[in-house]
Amino acid sequence: MTLFEPHNLPFAAALGLMLALALAQAVGLGDALGAEAEIDLDADLDGDAAISAGPLDGLFTLLGIGRVPFTIWLATFLFAFAALGLGIQQLAAGLTGAPLYSWLAALFAGGAALPVTGVVARPLGAIIPQDESTAVSTQSLVGRRATITDGTARAASPARARVKDVHGQQHHVMVEPHETSSEFLSGDEVLLVRCDGNIFFATALSERRLSPTD
Repeated sequence: MTLFEPHNLPFAAALGLMLALALAQAVGLGDALGAEAEIDLDADLDGDAAISAGPLDGLFTLLGIGRVPFTIWLATFLFAFAALGLGIQQLAAGLTGAPLYSWLAALFAGGAALPVTGVVARPLGAIIPQDESTAVSTQSLVGRRATITDGTARAASPARARVKDVHGQQHHVMVEPHETSSEFLSGDEVLLVRCDGNIFFATALSERRLSPTD
């Protein structure tokens, strides 16, 4: 049984697309492709609607979407789909003497590849740096804890801070004190209380009793 036989064509195509994604990453196009895919994903979710609420959050978490850049998630899914599909065809040929119809094998492989991809994406998300916004809205970061990383945040003089979204991904945002008389130094932990454009306003974490949000 060879890869390019008719009953294996969906899996050969998946491997070809996976290699194309790997090549795009190698020549520096992967980030642009990932950003475009993430913009499309955000658009499907009505732009400003944060996926941290509602049933989609649980589904995306289960499938691993948002834990790694979309191109990495897609490449992982394509590999799992192809590997499972070829395995299903080998098993079918061994048990019945003939492989399944390509569309039927693809259906089984696709259904099995989704949870497998979700499982693989979890450890990948822990080792792949995540600084870009993926599938979450800016407003969904309000109410999260952040850490000032560079500079001193003062009124009308924001500083860079790091915050984790509901998926555990890190984002870098610009932060000013909510109280004009306050200032935050590098290493300070703050609570993001509102957002105005690209600027977040925060209060010092020590100013109120809070339960962990990370």
